[in-house]
Amino acid sequence: MEILIISGLSGGGKSKAASFLEDIGFYIVDNMPAAMILKFAEFCAGGNGRYDRVALVYDVRTANTFTELFEVLDTLKAKGVCRMLFLEASPETVIKRYKETRRRHPLRDDVDSLAEAVRQERELMEPIKARADFVIDTSNRSTAQLRSELLSLFGCEGEKGGMSVNVTSFGFKYGLPLEADLVFDVRFMPNPFYVEELRHQTGLDRAVADYVLSFRQNQDFLARLKDLIGFTLPLYAEEGKTGLVIAVGCTGGHHRSVAVTHALTEFIQSQGYRVSENHRDMERES
Repeated sequence: MEILIISGLSGGGKSKAASFLEDIGFYIVDNMPAAMILKFAEFCAGGNGRYDRVALVYDVRTANTFTELFEVLDTLKAKGVCRMLFLEASPETVIKRYKETRRRHPLRDDVDSLAEAVRQERELMEPIKARADFVIDTSNRSTAQLRSELLSLFGCEGEKGGMSVNVTSFGFKYGLPLEADLVFDVRFMPNPFYVEELRHQTGLDRAVADYVLSFRQNQDFLARLKDLIGFTLPLYAEEGKTGLVIAVGCTGGHHRSVAVTHALTEFIQSQGYRVSENHRDMERES
């Protein structure tokens, strides 16, 4: 079991961090009082693996005193199951973010200005920052850069940018998949539909796949498609994309697109990405 406590300044990026961590498999709980953390940890330990990775957001709204939180941290760290992430930003950046979002700072009612609220919170949260295992200043980090750093710190081995890829085949005569990010048309390939013994099979059958890939131009296309996908996937991940849909289409979505989709899925999986395969129109009657 892994428990990550996310803390930091209001406007420092805790909500974005929690969202990114949720994308890579953490179960997120916002604003949990320190008094409840140990009980929640016991609950997670008995969750049959469902709550193996938990991130708890703890901020100034909960922080009447840090004594209880520090006791909880000491207990959990002694068991080797807890780390703490602290997110901060410069006062100027925090003030700018609050003005852009028009949200109200949690300490604003107690002081004369937003600048004073930011100053007081920074001072108040200093003991928390001193106990953190990781401190990230988000002042000059883009959303993609923050996501990349969190993935580097907390992502599972083998995850590529935390991005999931879905490869789907389809038939053009039934319309384009609306969710597609990239669309490739393989209707130029010789069609197994016109080979009597292949007509009632699909691109998942070995005979059809062998037929589709028996042509030199099809082999060249697939090799170049793999080069293109292998080049662009890391760039999408670096930019912060969490999901990519690649659609491969032929006329009816039974033969050529299915065979190419299956081959492309195997390639993407070999590159270490989380990938799923779908054949939207394969079961439709021709």
